[in-house]
Amino acid sequence: MPGLIRRLFAPRWRHPDPDIRRQASLRLDPERDDQRQALEQLAVDADGGVRRAALERLDDPERLMALRTEHGESKELHERLLMLLTGRAGHQDLGRRITLTESLDDPTMLERLALEGDNQQLRLAALARLDSEEALIRQACENGIAAVRHAAAERVTSEAGLARLVNEARRDRRVMRRARERLNQLRADAASLAAARERRQTLLEKLEAHAAGAWEPLYAGRFRHLMREWAQLEDIPDAEQERRYQDACLRCRKVISDHEAHEHAQDAAERQREDADQARESLVEALEESLDALRHGERLADQDIASLRSQKQLMANRWQALSEKHLTDDALRQRYDAALASYDRIVQARVRLDERADDILQALTDGDDERLAALVDACGWPDELPPSPLLQRAHDRLERQETPTDDNLEARLTHFHDDLERLERLLESGSFKGASRLHQRLRQQADELPGKRIDTARLKRLGARLAELRDWRGFVAGPKRDQLCQDIAALADDRTLSDTELDRRHRRLIKEWKDLGDAAANREQARQFRAASDRIHERLGPWRQQQQAQRQRNLEAREALCEQLETLLDQPSSHADPDALREIRDRARKQWRQHSPVPRDQAEAIGRRFGRIRHALQALIEQRAGEVAEAKRQLIDEARQLRDSEQAPAQRAENAKALQKRWRALGRAPRQEEKALWHDFRHICDEIFASRDAARQQHDKSNKTKLEAMQALIDRLDAWHPSSSDDTSRLDDAINEALALEPLPHGRRSEGMRKRWSGIIRARRERLARLALAEEVHRWHRVRPLLDAHLQADAASLQGETPEDVQHTGEPALSSDLQRAHARRNEARHFPPDQSDVEERLARIRIHLALLAGGRVAQRDEPLRLAIQVERLNENLGREPSQAEELRSVLCELLATGPIPPALWEREVGELDRSLESLTQLPPP
Repeated sequence: MPGLIRRLFAPRWRHPDPDIRRQASLRLDPERDDQRQALEQLAVDADGGVRRAALERLDDPERLMALRTEHGESKELHERLLMLLTGRAGHQDLGRRITLTESLDDPTMLERLALEGDNQQLRLAALARLDSEEALIRQACENGIAAVRHAAAERVTSEAGLARLVNEARRDRRVMRRARERLNQLRADAASLAAARERRQTLLEKLEAHAAGAWEPLYAGRFRHLMREWAQLEDIPDAEQERRYQDACLRCRKVISDHEAHEHAQDAAERQREDADQARESLVEALEESLDALRHGERLADQDIASLRSQKQLMANRWQALSEKHLTDDALRQRYDAALASYDRIVQARVRLDERADDILQALTDGDDERLAALVDACGWPDELPPSPLLQRAHDRLERQETPTDDNLEARLTHFHDDLERLERLLESGSFKGASRLHQRLRQQADELPGKRIDTARLKRLGARLAELRDWRGFVAGPKRDQLCQDIAALADDRTLSDTELDRRHRRLIKEWKDLGDAAANREQARQFRAASDRIHERLGPWRQQQQAQRQRNLEAREALCEQLETLLDQPSSHADPDALREIRDRARKQWRQHSPVPRDQAEAIGRRFGRIRHALQALIEQRAGEVAEAKRQLIDEARQLRDSEQAPAQRAENAKALQKRWRALGRAPRQEEKALWHDFRHICDEIFASRDAARQQHDKSNKTKLEAMQALIDRLDAWHPSSSDDTSRLDDAINEALALEPLPHGRRSEGMRKRWSGIIRARRERLARLALAEEVHRWHRVRPLLDAHLQADAASLQGETPEDVQHTGEPALSSDLQRAHARRNEARHFPPDQSDVEERLARIRIHLALLAGGRVAQRDEPLRLAIQVERLNENLGREPSQAEELRSVLCELLATGPIPPALWEREVGELDRSLESLTQLPPP
């Protein structure tokens, strides 16, 4: 009962019956808020009819969109909202509808809005919200507004979408043409991008192969050339290509830096060799000066011999150390050998004199001149060497020299005073040893010269200064000797040092001790220093034996190395690569330095042997390098001839590359010449490649100009639509202009242009042909009154009247073939043929016109159609068929055929007129 009461007093729009709810919705006022809310509830009712009736009363699209969001979308709500937004229902403002459209996300509704909207702006707003390419293609093909079609077509970017537009956009030729252009451009860009990627990949492979190669003179130049080509590419490399490019560049730079480091090392080694040569030259000059000083002296004292021996020993050690690192020049070696030979003669003469010194003294004491002369001759003293004091006494005894002559005395006095000057200079410079020897010789000369004629006082003053210098040296050297004794004693007791370090410090202390000379010398300190030194020598005994064994092994390794190099030099190859010989030389130097030191007594001999081998090897390298330089000069001449030749730039560039390969295969010339030769050769090759690049740029520019001219011609002809058959000359001019632009450059763009050009030419030829047919039909319509007059005359003649000739009034003027047909028609009425022949000829004319118009032929007329087709093929054999001429001949045949009964004409005239009407219809432009 309560439920019944509720139903009785409930509003009708809440009634359970859908029909009652639908009728109630028609009485609700949407202007009132409570009733509008009721309509909104009915708009989402379970019954479709109720929903449709309620939605028809609602005109606010914003509320409908809110209902759609809250309660979901129904078919009726979707349709009502679409009608309101498209403007087919309601009176909504356009701006509001556009704003609501821009807030929609439903692709289906947006697509229908773009198709059915009542305003272009509304459709464009809906189109802007569409993202699906499929929907954009449908809009571009089916939309009724051209601006919307064009906007949709512009947003289609994929190749498949553009291809669909080309095939499906039949409604808008602009969309089709624009899609074809964009498709061709897209394919051309894709081809260009693929070609650019292929070029980048090829360039990257070249760069990686170059990075894996060894250094050669063109290495850095080719690397820079590849980098420039990489930078000139227009496409953007991907991450993997960029990584490979950077890795290859790093490897190339490492090869270049390694070569530069090697060159710097060679330059440093060359500078060290030059320094070693200068040091050796200084040693030889010092020894030569010492020997020359001995020869120009008056006496050869024991101190002079001892000093010469010490100097020779030091020089020999220094010479050997330098020779182990760097070879000696032949001229300097000869000077060194000559100085050593002079030294050996002096030392051997001194040894012979020392061996006979006691016998000479005994002979001088006994006064045995004969025995004294024999002993002096046995000494074999060199003539250029001044005698020793003992030998001078013997000479004086033998020659029985008397008081010297005045001339000789004056010379000796002059020499004495010069020596005094030199002694004073030595004292001022602090040279104690030289001053001491010179002072001793001056004292001996002072005893032999007259005392009144020499400056004895000055000699005494200089002697006092020499004594002062000796005391000062002793004062300075005393503490130094004490310190050296303490240091060597501490070194002998130190057990923490390695043998190598112990030997180094021991040698340094001995050198410092010897450098003190006889300054502040005493026997106790010398004994202490010698005892500590002997303890160190005893301790280093096993280590020295190991060093000696190692030296012996190094000597054997050096001898084996010399034998290998001598074997190589005994049989040199006439085609030996100078770079390989340089590598052998450098490795030999490295091995020679590794096998160091060697026994001292054999170091000089093996060093000289290796020096001769290195000089011979260097001579071979220079010989082969000279041959390489000469071959490279010939290559430069060939490159210069190639540059000045009349060959094509591309062929010259290919030949230049072949010359570069030959250049790299030759090896390196001498370093002084290699850079100059390479500079000349590279300059010539750069000119050749520059001319090739210029020719390529000119060719590309010409091709670009051709393509632009061809594109302009295509666009111009595409926009041109002939209106008369007389425009054939304009089409022929365009074809001749296109032929003048041939050949076009190879590529997808050129192929696309040719296909588009062929299509345009074919379409224009077809239009001109249809225009010619239409013009023939129009001319025939002007002659149609003459045909009607013949038909009337035919009817009168067939009814039994006397045949009469139809006269042409002269307007319009008839062509010669129509004039002949007119005469034949008049003649046919006087001599009428069989009616069957007339019917057959008229049927053939009808079928022929149907074939020209492209119409269908009845099944009964199929034999005639085949016969006409055969006749057309035979008549057009060997020449291009013209449909206008064929139509003219058929119309002339129609005018000449008669007499035609009116019934037959009535039966055939409809089909003839339809065929002629079809021929006057032109294709759309």
